[in-house]
Amino acid sequence: MTVNASMASLMARVEENRKRSVAQHKEGKVEEEVVSLPNWSDSVRRVPNFALRSALFGAVAKGYRPYVEQVEINSLGGISIFYTGALLDQGDLDVWEAVLHMARMQELGSECRVTAYRLLKVLGKTDTGKNRKILDKHVSRLKATALQVKVGKHSYEGSLFHDVYRAQNDRSERLYVIRLNPKLYVLFNGDQYTDVNWSIRQALNGKPLAQWVHGFYSTHARPYDLKVETLHQLCGSRAASLTDFKKDLRRSLESVALAAAVAGQPFSYFLDGNLVRVKTTPSTSQQRHLARKS
Repeated sequence: MTVNASMASLMARVEENRKRSVAQHKEGKVEEEVVSLPNWSDSVRRVPNFALRSALFGAVAKGYRPYVEQVEINSLGGISIFYTGALLDQGDLDVWEAVLHMARMQELGSECRVTAYRLLKVLGKTDTGKNRKILDKHVSRLKATALQVKVGKHSYEGSLFHDVYRAQNDRSERLYVIRLNPKLYVLFNGDQYTDVNWSIRQALNGKPLAQWVHGFYSTHARPYDLKVETLHQLCGSRAASLTDFKKDLRRSLESVALAAAVAGQPFSYFLDGNLVRVKTTPSTSQQRHLARKS
């Protein structure tokens, strides 16, 4: 068969599949609507606000993760989260963000196939045996999750990773095949997500509270003043006392301010007793939101 004939045959099969899909939709055989995440640039990670305005991905150090069942997660007003699974940290959030980032280029719910090497590269990490083991743990934790999330009139019940399996490709490379639940799409509606500056987040690697602070305040075009104890609850800190937490919070705010200055996105803060005042640089979408409000 000639190249042209092969191409014609391939196009015929594609067209046949398309017609079959259309027919199934008309007959009501296909229940799931085909959806895709809105595209965004490589310089950011787009994250639903519920993950940044709560203690779901806590500001906790590496180590043991207790298992919880149907626990209500501390979150900002307007967000309700009940969670079952091992408690998550900022490293888990990095991996979830990375998979969302790669899955945005395809239909939500289809298989996202990525090698361990590629996933580590997207995370800004070197491909070592140690990092592969850590990555495996993150992927397993994200699969073994059950959430009930309600944000305004939108709700979602399911896991962070719907399906996961590991395989090898034709070059004998370690391959992850990950599928996200297409129903996650409802949590990207309207203004219920934030584009987190990836260079700033990477600069804060190894500083979980600083990463949480950066993500949290990134969701606000004009942050309002909050008490230290409120932030302590929202971030899931395990600090022994509010005094210890306040010291760590001050260091974290300073780390964010320094990293943001390097990235050209000024971030300033002031601790007025037990009140935290923050000023951020609104993103382009946040600037449009502020303009509409005014």
